[in-house]
Amino acid sequence: MKEILDLIRKEITDAFVACGYDEKYGRVSLSNRSDLCEYQCNGAMAAAKEYKKAPIAIATEVSEKLQDNPMFESVIACPPGFLNLILAPGYVTDYVNAMAEDDRKGVDKVAEPKTVIVDYGGPNVAKPLHVGHLRSAVIGESVKRIGKFMGDNMIGDVHLGDWGLQMGLIITELRLRQPDLCYFDPDYTGEYPSEPPFTISELEEIYPTASAKSKEDAAYKEEAMTATFELQQGNRGYQALLKHILDVSVSDLKKNYENLNVSFELWKGESDAQPYIPDMVEKMKKDGYAYVSDGALVVDVKEDTDTKEIPPCMILKSDGASLYDTTDLATLIWRMEDYHPASVIYLADKRQELHFVQVFRCARKTGIVPDTTELKFIGFGTMNGKDGKPFKTREGGVMRLETLVSEINEKMYEKIMDNKTMEEDEARKTAQIVALSAIKYGDLSNQASKDYIFDIDRFTSFEGNTGPYILYTIVRMKSILHKYEESGKKVADAKILTAASESEKSLMLELAKFNSAMRGAYEENAPHRICAYIYDLANAFNHFYHETKIMTEEDEKKQAGYIRLLELTKEVLEICIDLLGFSAPERM
Repeated sequence: MKEILDLIRKEITDAFVACGYDEKYGRVSLSNRSDLCEYQCNGAMAAAKEYKKAPIAIATEVSEKLQDNPMFESVIACPPGFLNLILAPGYVTDYVNAMAEDDRKGVDKVAEPKTVIVDYGGPNVAKPLHVGHLRSAVIGESVKRIGKFMGDNMIGDVHLGDWGLQMGLIITELRLRQPDLCYFDPDYTGEYPSEPPFTISELEEIYPTASAKSKEDAAYKEEAMTATFELQQGNRGYQALLKHILDVSVSDLKKNYENLNVSFELWKGESDAQPYIPDMVEKMKKDGYAYVSDGALVVDVKEDTDTKEIPPCMILKSDGASLYDTTDLATLIWRMEDYHPASVIYLADKRQELHFVQVFRCARKTGIVPDTTELKFIGFGTMNGKDGKPFKTREGGVMRLETLVSEINEKMYEKIMDNKTMEEDEARKTAQIVALSAIKYGDLSNQASKDYIFDIDRFTSFEGNTGPYILYTIVRMKSILHKYEESGKKVADAKILTAASESEKSLMLELAKFNSAMRGAYEENAPHRICAYIYDLANAFNHFYHETKIMTEEDEKKQAGYIRLLELTKEVLEICIDLLGFSAPERM
């Protein structure tokens, strides 16, 4: 379906042209004075200079041309030259009825679907997920779902950190504790054990211990760096240990991501890029892009138009070890070879912007990606506590993500039990659903690039711009629909009737903005656009609900029309929250 704004714009543009004015002046926007009109056109103000006429004269001409147009209830020219537009209730009703009959509720898929890889994980293996991983996972999952809904082939990659110094640290500490393991015997030629020599709990203790030692003991750190280098050079025992680390870590990571309703199509890591590095390095040297600077291999990526210094992209350190730059470039090679994506989107802290500028420029300069492939960095802001500083535990440490989820689950459980409407088991399950909406909506309702305050009390509130408020609105609709069905009535063939009140028309107008909201969220990779839309839609419904006696309406046709409108609103809201990555319970 065409967006309602485009349909309005066409009528206004045709009227400008019919009056002898250029079509460019027929632009229409939502009214910034909803007390005066629903849509507005300011084209007459801009046309006045070109046509040497008073803007009010132009606006009056155009308004007169539209007086008999069935789309509008009124088109009024207002000084100094605005066109104030109010849609005819019947026209809006026809539009939302067409939405109700469409499986996608009026949202067309993109005309030319493309393959998009979204890199939105980035956790390091052998370490638990913490709150710093939340934004990447939540925003990336929603961006992926929005793209898939619009018809693109979306591929999410977790892109594990499994190849840097942390691997050398784990190997070094493990060798210190269990030196007799066969992985450390250079003469061992047999098969390595299938069972790992550690549990996830032990692994999560080994890494921070090793990291702390390396900061105090230079010899220990040197040993870890050597282990890292040997791993990267193909040490057989270390490669087997890496496989164990990955198996144990990934199993735990999957469980934690599932609790967030986040999934990945690919569970690749930096280690998967290693086979591509030698040939990549040689090609960069051969083509004259890479050169040695202070012992390191680098590629210049600065451009004449730069207003600030952009350092060279470092390909190899002086000891021959690879870096994030190296693995990100090599990862792009296999992504291009295996998937030929039209776009690759990266989610990371906005403070990493320089890294991505260097990698993107190097990838283009050296021919790793063609000019036709979009490389996009979505840099997100910091999740802060009420003190405005990065979110911490009460003791001041970095909070584990599962701890945060558990705390919010518990808070929602207490609220639900206070209502005394559910048994404990149902309350626990419902609390998990509602808590997830609080976490995700609390994050996604903010523009990704901005820092925000993670306020548990506000995010878990059933009032205001929160996930639980959206879910409560949906649950209210489900309750009404259940009551309607229990009364023996069916709404299958019912039509939405022409609005009989301002609140009913306002709800229809909000519904009519659905495809526009989806297009904006898709084109801008902006889940916050969906949050803003559903908050307005939920408010419009609740206003309509409080003003309308739905279940006590005696006119059955009128009541069925109300129910059909309610059903459409619920379906649109459910599509939207699924794209945000959460769902609604049956009751709250």
